Amino acid sequence: MNALIPSFENSGATGDLPVILLTGASGYVGGRLLPELLKQPIRVRCLARDSVRLRSRIPENVELVQGDVLDAASLTAALAGVDTAYYLVHLMSGSESKNFEQQDRQAAENFAKAASAAGVHRIIYLGGLGDDSDPKLSPHLRSRHEVGQILRESGVETIEFRASLVIGAGSLSFDLVQSLTDRLPVMLCPKWLTTPTQPIAVDDVLAYLLAAKELPAGKSRIVEIGGEDVVTYEDLIHEYAAQKGLRRWLISVPVLTPWLSSLWLALVTPSSFEVGRHLIEGLKNPTVVRDPLAKTLFPIKPMGVAESMRIALLPREPTATSENQPHPQHAAG
Repeated sequence: MNALIPSFENSGATGDLPVILLTGASGYVGGRLLPELLKQPIRVRCLARDSVRLRSRIPENVELVQGDVLDAASLTAALAGVDTAYYLVHLMSGSESKNFEQQDRQAAENFAKAASAAGVHRIIYLGGLGDDSDPKLSPHLRSRHEVGQILRESGVETIEFRASLVIGAGSLSFDLVQSLTDRLPVMLCPKWLTTPTQPIAVDDVLAYLLAAKELPAGKSRIVEIGGEDVVTYEDLIHEYAAQKGLRRWLISVPVLTPWLSSLWLALVTPSSFEVGRHLIEGLKNPTVVRDPLAKTLFPIKPMGVAESMRIALLPREPTATSENQPHPQHAAG
């Protein structure tokens, strides 16, 4: 069965509402975005590789289509009649992580071609910050940018958001900082801890993703987004420790390469070695906002690191799809 699409007769939905496709609903950002979309007068459709599993975790008024971005034929039903498509897919985690660049490229090409053929009006994509002209840009960040380029070249208007570390409970990048700080009172710190970054609260990411749907029709754009503060990863560890009431000592050493750093992190975090290695390779690259376009397009004032982290540490209810995480199809965060 290609599609599991429930009737909307009992839900109050009407056929003239715009159809919004959400990919990556089982991932961190997608799982947080879904309930926000359901508050709006739209029809929400989710693409799922395991539709039976996801069906038990999402509201009945969500259309569900079984498909895979790596299976081009399965995308036809998913994109039929879609006005706006959220592309929150990242194949870096899971069994595909060793070949994630090739997999991400193929997935983006499949989706771009299918979206164009279906007459989709807009694609909204969440990628990563980083300077394209940097010859040392990590494979992870370079792949994120390549996906955005493929989507833009589809001919479908594409809003590509580029973000750094996402601060929020459940974000893989934030979990790395959290697990590291929680478990190691004394840390031998590699050089990448001094790399400048501009983290952003997950609530602000969601605000941008939702606002992008309402933009007037126009050309494809790259929109760099970040929080109020530019900090280092060392600053993030100190802020987290301070908010948790922890005393931590950081000792800088020049010998921990990204590869050794990921091995070190694998010993103290729940993340897999491969995913940790790919993430840490990107930490050596500055990820700060250089283009102020976001400020002119959106009336959003992102919060700073201290407030973002305070909110992230508050107890909260799990999202409807949180039991599926981590999942191969999720946005970097």
